[in-house]
Amino acid sequence: MGLKDENNKAEESAEDPKGQWTLSRKNSHSSLCPTEDDEEDEDKKLELGPMIALKEQFEKDKDDESLMRWKEQLLGKVDLEEVGETPDPVVKILNLTIRSPDREDMVLTVPEDGKPTSKGPWFTLKEGSKYTLVFTFRVTNNIVSGLRYRNSVWKTGIKVYGRKEMLGTFSPQAEPYTHVMFEESTPSGMLVRGSYSVKSKFVDDDDKCYLENNYTFDIRKNWL
Repeated sequence: MGLKDENNKAEESAEDPKGQWTLSRKNSHSSLCPTEDDEEDEDKKLELGPMIALKEQFEKDKDDESLMRWKEQLLGKVDLEEVGETPDPVVKILNLTIRSPDREDMVLTVPEDGKPTSKGPWFTLKEGSKYTLVFTFRVTNNIVSGLRYRNSVWKTGIKVYGRKEMLGTFSPQAEPYTHVMFEESTPSGMLVRGSYSVKSKFVDDDDKCYLENNYTFDIRKNWL
């Protein structure tokens, strides 16, 4: 989530591949509607065979040492204690940490339903400050392939930011994973202060959604 200073307002689309915001009030058609390329990508999705439970894949070849070594090289280290009987992976987003050199880390527990119980903003960012988002999550049952983060931010009914980031492919294990986003900066200026609404999702290669996180946050002159 990075905004541009009000002095550098440019007429850009609401979604920027570099993950920057714009306060332009000209909504681009491409930012709100699927493009032809997006629709073509939907049509070109590969038709994969049925998913097999990871435990079944390991059990049926457990006596073949060479094949088991090959599977371990291909799939990575898998904690079989975290593998279930069903083929679907389970991903649970545990925490969102906001790091900034200007203050102590803010560690926010992510509700299972993705909706913080606080009636006010979930957190506040100081204008003109640098910050980094860090997600902690756990994977069980099966390998999750191509886990991605999608994020859209709105201010006064205008989409001002859109972002997609690949987190990667993860094997089941007892220890949580941590993904650190790139460092960003909030802008400074009276126009960017205020409340923002956020809709974020964690999805995989099959477009299966593991969490939809909806919340609000503020940008203010000072940290609270």
